[in-house]
Amino acid sequence: MHQKRFVLCSAAAVLAVAIACSKSSPSPASPSVTENGSGEAGPDGSTLKATAPTAVSPVGGAQPDSLTLTSSKAEGKYDKSLPLSYQFQISSGSTVVSACTGTVAPGSESTVSYSPSCALEFDQPHTWKVRARYLDFVGPWSAEASFRSPSGGYIRGNEIFDPLTNGKTAGEPNGVQFIAGQGAKLVDHGSFIRYRLPVNLQQGEFSMMVLGADEGAEGDKSKIFSMQEGPFEGDITDDDYRMTAELRGRNYGAPGSIAYRIIFGDGVSRDGEREQHNFDSTRWYFWRFVWATGLARLEVREDGPSGRVIYNRTPGNGGGSHPYRPDPHYLYLGTAMGRAGALDATLPGGIYKNVWASSRPRPRFPGE
Repeated sequence: MHQKRFVLCSAAAVLAVAIACSKSSPSPASPSVTENGSGEAGPDGSTLKATAPTAVSPVGGAQPDSLTLTSSKAEGKYDKSLPLSYQFQISSGSTVVSACTGTVAPGSESTVSYSPSCALEFDQPHTWKVRARYLDFVGPWSAEASFRSPSGGYIRGNEIFDPLTNGKTAGEPNGVQFIAGQGAKLVDHGSFIRYRLPVNLQQGEFSMMVLGADEGAEGDKSKIFSMQEGPFEGDITDDDYRMTAELRGRNYGAPGSIAYRIIFGDGVSRDGEREQHNFDSTRWYFWRFVWATGLARLEVREDGPSGRVIYNRTPGNGGGSHPYRPDPHYLYLGTAMGRAGALDATLPGGIYKNVWASSRPRPRFPGE
């Protein structure tokens, strides 16, 4: 009796193995479908045999000054060399912020990062997660991580970050009108925003986006932005360290001319060659000044940091050998009015946003 029972169990086992072997199954090296080989989504919505990434930063409700999401990498469960990309998603409460969803390539680092170009409401709680992708297949999401969106601008050491689109500034406004969702408007010749750096910036860049500043505005040698040495906050033209970036207005002989001047503390004026352009008052322009010992360059682009270059000049007499080290160091959107009068002060009408000054590379601001 016991012998018959053993034979029956053995036969059943053989039959089960035969049935299992007769069924088709995906190759273990095929990472682009779910475990059952059907290509349908698994319980977690994934259709890719891959591990879930892990959120690295920001996590735990951290509030970064500028938002970059960073996670660990995933890998295929059967093919670890699979070329994965990564999809990031941000939510506000239970609502996915669709404009903030983006997919990036993995790069060569051990982590992967995504800097969203969407606009998030400032100083509000959010969550984010990330998953791997391969072609049209998606892996499991990471666990959600929480963060608080940046509060707006700051001055930290010799670095300035000032979006201006949130109705406030990290600097000191004078005669400024904030326009919701756009930025800070310098209304007239006496308008400016001053940034006082606790530590001077001897090399780096000062950059921003500007809308509505054009050659039709009243002005002569009018200023888009500038730098000077304090502590005196008035006439910039008699400072040992100074820089002015100009867009000359309708009172100048060649309105629309771009020009600049920097003095490195050695008493030598170093000027960028003047070029005349027609500006479109409905278009954003990206202005960037870069300097270091022996180097100065003004660049103007249409639409943003990657737009078409319309001006890119270094001084004809070079940069010299004197370091730029004003003490204290003030930076301006526009400029404080000096002895040359209103027409040589701020070019009125410009709306400014996304201001950056630092020795570090410019971050990616929303909308750029």
